[in-house]
Amino acid sequence: FDTVTERLNALPLSAVALSTFTLGVLATAGATFVWRRYLRRIPNAEWITPDYFARRRWIKGYVTSVGDADNFRIYHTPSVGWHWLRSVPDTSKELKDKTIHIRLAGVDAPEGAHFGRPAQEHYAQCLGWLKDQVLGKTVYCQLLRRDQYSRVVAMPYLKPRLLPNFLARGRCIPIEMLKAGWGVTYKEGGAQYGDYSVEQFVQLEQEAKCVLPSPSAMTKAARRGIWKSGDLKETPAAYKRKYA
Repeated sequence: FDTVTERLNALPLSAVALSTFTLGVLATAGATFVWRRYLRRIPNAEWITPDYFARRRWIKGYVTSVGDADNFRIYHTPSVGWHWLRSVPDTSKELKDKTIHIRLAGVDAPEGAHFGRPAQEHYAQCLGWLKDQVLGKTVYCQLLRRDQYSRVVAMPYLKPRLLPNFLARGRCIPIEMLKAGWGVTYKEGGAQYGDYSVEQFVQLEQEAKCVLPSPSAMTKAARRGIWKSGDLKETPAAYKRKYA
């Protein structure tokens, strides 16, 4: 230890100053990176920069509301300590302009009543299913793009049951929606499917519909969600085009 001290004392003052300055710059840069990458809270979608979508970055958030059958809002909760060291606001006033509007990627669900237009059939059931899945829960969202309504198109996953999220993924909400029969595959312009393919989404939709060349009575009884009563009279995409 004495030898090290003697060597340090023998160094020119300018070298010591330069080394100290360099270490300070590196420490500041490292701390800034950690804060921006892991600790900074994103208030709303306007704060999400294009590089988040280009890199398909992940964010974690608490679902504060479900506004429609294929979208919801999250309060971004980076790092750890939420709900026991830090709390998530629970009033509309506190949450104003502080949530991120998430649009489920790859799926479309029946439309609700908006601007004097009637709701599509099965809308209430689809909305109820999504609320049961995510409302008041933590989700991990893979960010894919921003849509024409400034919503963030993302592939959301629930928390894994046992392992931490960096080791495993929980259930994928769009995938579960198709399996349960409460949505259809979204195929319009700008469609995104995350780490999946459109073919995988279509296959899950067909399985929920039990589409076979000659469906038996047993097969029809096995249909799930919106397909229990047969095909939709009008897809969500067709409904939106009609009222565009």
